[in-house]
Amino acid sequence: MFCFDQSCGQEADRIKMTRVLSGGDPLMSHQQEQGLEKAQEKEQETQERAKKSRWKVPLGLVATGVAGAAVLILRGCWHRKMSWPVRYQQHSYQVCLGCGIKRLFDEKVFRAYGPYSYDLNQLIARDVGKPESEIPQRRPA
Repeated sequence: MFCFDQSCGQEADRIKMTRVLSGGDPLMSHQQEQGLEKAQEKEQETQERAKKSRWKVPLGLVATGVAGAAVLILRGCWHRKMSWPVRYQQHSYQVCLGCGIKRLFDEKVFRAYGPYSYDLNQLIARDVGKPESEIPQRRPA
């Protein structure tokens, strides 16, 4: 649309002024403004969706933590991390670093053997009372 009188220029100046006063760019076209408004609306929608779905992640973490705790309570310690062998009264034993339970250790074979127990004296008494056939045999290298 071309205008040859001053009224058209005044109208364009008025539109530019309203854009400046409303915080917009005076050089931005109407189509650009519409595109900007659509982009802002999409951004608001994604923010609202993000707000709605935020509770799902912590809920999943809580469920995983509860399941892990239940397995730990039902099963207990797996005794994966054992200390180096320690000597006590001519016997060697290892201690679980997670829960503190002890297990006898054969230095010749370099392997732990026998049951687990928190009482070391009970383990030693059980080991001393065993017949020689139950003592772990040395394996060939």
